[in-house]
Amino acid sequence: MSQSLAREFGPQGIHVAICQIDGIIDTPRMRGFAGEPKTPNDWLQPDDIAAAYVHLTEQPPSAWTQELDLRPANEKW
Repeated sequence: MSQSLAREFGPQGIHVAICQIDGIIDTPRMRGFAGEPKTPNDWLQPDDIAAAYVHLTEQPPSAWTQELDLRPANEKW
């Protein structure tokens, strides 16, 4: 879907991207539910997620990201 939208609207200067957030987001509610992360890199930090989204809005059209996967560094495989 996002690729179809990007093909349709990209030529008009509209940046279309899909973002996958694959991990636990470090919020007070999640800490209450899941406990504390073992290391700082076990869970996604909200400010870091926001920074990734802001980066999408600042990309030049010659190098747009169309798919963004966000995962913590200590992801369990």
